[in-house]
Formats: sequence, structure tokens, C-alpha cells
Amino acid sequence: MKLKICGMKHPTNIQEVAALQPDYLGFIFYEKSPRFFNGELPILPKSTQKVGVFVDAYLDDILGKIRQFNLQIIQLHGNETSEFCKLFQLIDIKIIKAFSVDDSFDFKALTAYEPVCDYFLFDTKGKHHGGNGTAFNWDILKNYPSQKPFFLSGGIGLEAINKIKQLNLPIHALDVNSKFEIEPGLKNTQLLKQLQNELSC
Repeated sequence: MKLKICGMKHPTNIQEVAALQPDYLGFIFYEKSPRFFNGELPILPKSTQKVGVFVDAYLDDILGKIRQFNLQIIQLHGNETSEFCKLFQLIDIKIIKAFSVDDSFDFKALTAYEPVCDYFLFDTKGKHHGGNGTAFNWDILKNYPSQKPFFLSGGIGLEAINKIKQLNLPIHALDVNSKFEIEPGLKNTQLLKQLQNELSC
């Protein structure tokens, strides 16, 4: 199971977290987020892929951030259509399409995105576009109908790792954020080291 650490904001903290060599680091380009990234991006290890997180952004804005920060992946976390996602197949970038999940989530919502996205991401449906700090009922994912790898997000802390492993689901990566923060955008590297140890067991 790979690891994505999302909501990175402060250059020094980014360097500290990058030194742990996570598989993915996420940068949120959504101005209403307390983790909005609008700074200088330090050089990251080649093994760590840069993910740009967008919420209903304009095409040109996303393309601009891809070029500016040399993003390898974009995460579309709003109401983006499958037709919008398809536009990015013309360039060399991978696409994560995020879905907000509650007990009434219908997996049929994934169908149109199957041919145009590389990964799905399941997050807790809440007040905000991500970063709500709560988990949804992961047992819902036992009905996951697709072969497409997915990211699991939403209030994941150290205490949840054993349960996640026991789900025995095709989780490509865990996406962590608020449970490993000192404040929004500032990550606790000691907790993240503990998380890596738990995942490697």
C-alpha cells in the first residue's frame, strides 16, 4: 500500500516530509482551503510524485499549475465531468478523480470515469471538499465493482491502519492529511514516520 501525504504548504515542512520519501505529496490549489498552496516548491526526491489537487478549476489554470510545478498527477476533487477529465489524456499526466462518499453512495457514478481516469479516490462526504477529518463507512468499499486502483482518504489516523489492512481491499494508496498535522498544512513528521512503520509491517 502506497502513501500520499496531502495538504502540504510550508517549504521547510515540505522538505522535512519529502525526506521521508512518501510515494506522493499533494498540493492543494483551491483558494478556499486552509491548506492552499501558493509558495515555492523545493526540490523533491524523484521517487515522490507531485499531485496537484483542484476543485472545479478552469482548464487553463490547471494546465498552468502543471507546467509551473511540473506536476505528475492531478487530483480533481470537485464536480468535474468525465468529458473534462478526458481533455487531460492529450498530455502526459495521470488523473485521480475524487468522489465524496456516504452511506448512500452509488458506485454507478464511477462508470463514466472508467476510461478517462487512472485512479479513483474515495473521501468522506462532508462540509468541505476534503480535509473534513472524519472517516466514512469503509465497509461500503466491499461492493467496489471496478478493477481500477483507488486511494482511500478521509480522517485516516494511526489507529485506523490495522482495520484498513483487515478490509483486504485493492487499495492503491492511503491519502492522509489532517490526522497528521500540527495545524492546517503543517505536518508532524514523527507521526508520519510511525505511519510508515505501520504500513511496512
